[in-house]
Order: sequence, then structure tokens, then C-alpha cells
Amino acid sequence: MSVHFHPLPAAEVAAIRASGIDAYGNPVERAICDGPGHPCRSCLTETAAGQPFLTLAHRPFEGQNAFTETGPIYLCESCAGTPPSAALPAILSAPSHIVRGYSAEERIVYGTGQVTPTAEISAYAATLLARDDIAFVDVRSASNNCFLCRIKPA
Repeated sequence: MSVHFHPLPAAEVAAIRASGIDAYGNPVERAICDGPGHPCRSCLTETAAGQPFLTLAHRPFEGQNAFTETGPIYLCESCAGTPPSAALPAILSAPSHIVRGYSAEERIVYGTGQVTPTAEISAYAATLLARDDIAFVDVRSASNNCFLCRIKPA
């Protein structure tokens, strides 16, 4: 099975930028990157030094239940985003990440979450997505548990 890495949906990013409000109803924080870069969940690259960026609380789920984690993310202030791709995103540069499967009801499927070497993320996600009980896979920071991107079947 082929998999694609998905950034946050463009309409969702546009709404955040337009409203300036995060998932908790607080104003997004605006800053200029003084390096090293911050991982943008829209273009899936790191912000460059001197580039404006946003810091905000985000919940990458449509509904709300006990499993819909909310956490801090970064967005470039004005990037064009990126389409889903089979290529490993640049923001996945750490040696390993947390990879976890979710059901169609946006609930964690127990036993699927594991710290995965970055080079093995696509293969592990494909294994999870081959299961009937997995609708999507999220990739999170192994050190901070922040949402980085979503993986779906290609």
C-alpha cells in the first residue's frame, strides 16, 4: 500500500490565519524566526531565519472526544502549503517519531502507537492503514508529542 503525508487542510490554515484565533479561542502568537526553523504544518518544511510564523494551539480532528488531542503547532505566516505527497516531509528530520493509528471515529486504536525510526514511518503507516480498523495515522514528535502531519492511503 502506498501512503501520502498530508499537511493541515488549506481551508483550515486559511481560517486560522484570517481569524488569528487558536483552538482554545486565544489569539495566535506572531513572531519572526530567529533560527533554527520551526516545523510548519502547512508546507511541511521548517521556517527560515527572518520568516514570520505563528504559534498556536491546534486540534487536528473534525470532532471532539476524549482522544482529540490539542497541542502547540507552528505555521508559516503566509506559505502556500503543499499537496499530499508520498515523499517524507522535511519536518520529519528527527531520528524517530511517534506514529499512531486512529479509527474513523477519531479514536486512538490501542496498540498502534509506537516510537518509529523516521526511515520506517511510511512502511509502518502502510501496515497500519491496511487494517480495517485504521482510518488514518498521525505522526507526532517523539520528544514533545506535537502533531506534525497525517498519513492516509495514496
